[in-house]
Amino acid sequence: MPYDFDRLIERRGSACVKYARYRHREDVIPMWIADMDFESAPEIVAALHRRVDHGVFGYPCTPDALIDAAIGHMETEFGWTVDPEWLVWLPGLVPGINLACRAATAPGDDVLTAVPAYPPFLAAPGNAGRNLATAPMEMRDGRWVLDPETFAASITPRTKLFLFCSPHNPTCRLFDRGEIETLARICLDRGVTICSDEIHNMLRLDDRQHLPTAALAPEIAERTITLMAPSKTWNIAGLCCSYAVIPDADLRGRFQQEAAGVIPGVNLMGHAAALAAYAEGGPWLAACLDYLRANRDLLEEAVAEMPGVSMTHVEATYLAWLDVRELELDDAAGFFENAGVGMQDGAEFGAPGWLRLNFGCPRSVLAEALERMSGALVRV
Repeated sequence: MPYDFDRLIERRGSACVKYARYRHREDVIPMWIADMDFESAPEIVAALHRRVDHGVFGYPCTPDALIDAAIGHMETEFGWTVDPEWLVWLPGLVPGINLACRAATAPGDDVLTAVPAYPPFLAAPGNAGRNLATAPMEMRDGRWVLDPETFAASITPRTKLFLFCSPHNPTCRLFDRGEIETLARICLDRGVTICSDEIHNMLRLDDRQHLPTAALAPEIAERTITLMAPSKTWNIAGLCCSYAVIPDADLRGRFQQEAAGVIPGVNLMGHAAALAAYAEGGPWLAACLDYLRANRDLLEEAVAEMPGVSMTHVEATYLAWLDVRELELDDAAGFFENAGVGMQDGAEFGAPGWLRLNFGCPRSVLAEALERMSGALVRV
């Protein structure tokens, strides 16, 4: 069936973070947080209506059908066979990151992540009373990479956990098998547990497959916490349904113990949406990916013409990572915000001089934003 991704949906006043940030600046197009402006799949909307029509909203438990759907998804998409016992259901990815820091380390240990990094990766170690350590990514042949020697040199005897993001936010990388395996083997050799955020795994814009870190080998799986969710893919983050895949029973037990009495379960609407996404959301996703690819191509062509702005090719996600260092602006995010385009400051990712732009929006909105950016640069 056809899906209308060009449709303009009024989101101001709908109590969403993306637009609430600019509640007093209606002239700004919000393109910052990772939240698409598309209506979710009609199959998901219909499933939510059916759940509401039931009329009883008591305490939920995870439906067996959702467990089966999640396991089937991982088997079908990635060839990864997951035992139901490995699953720990969560209300979001960020709680999972914070729980991993507590479950896999002790106070005073180091938690390593690659920068630029999704901001909660930078905050979670401190939240748990652990030390943040970073390994810088670098640009090679137009792609962001994490050099193995640099990565290995960043690991010390105090390093107990590596927070990995694959596909990578914000650099839009869809890592190759060799890259992932090299990093995983270094961690395994050094006794470092991996927490792999893989919630963008279905948002592949290039014709390449995603490989879960834990699917590489059983010994790697035993040292890995994998965080998954249908939230980004089907634009249902507000329904708060995620899960961790933790094969090792001891590590899983510590993770669950840290969550006990603190982290709430998934709400029943989240269950309904996630099940519908996995069971029925394939056609919508295929159409959405085609639309996002065309948006990406439009964006890359436009940025190539912008003086002082550049970007690497977006391999995965609907997020672009813009290099604006040549503009030598004191506040690049503020500069473009004044021009009517609200992007996320790279400083929040540990990378001043960069901006993250969300192109998961109707094409007319993206075109308007690009026109505003180009117009502002003419006046620099």
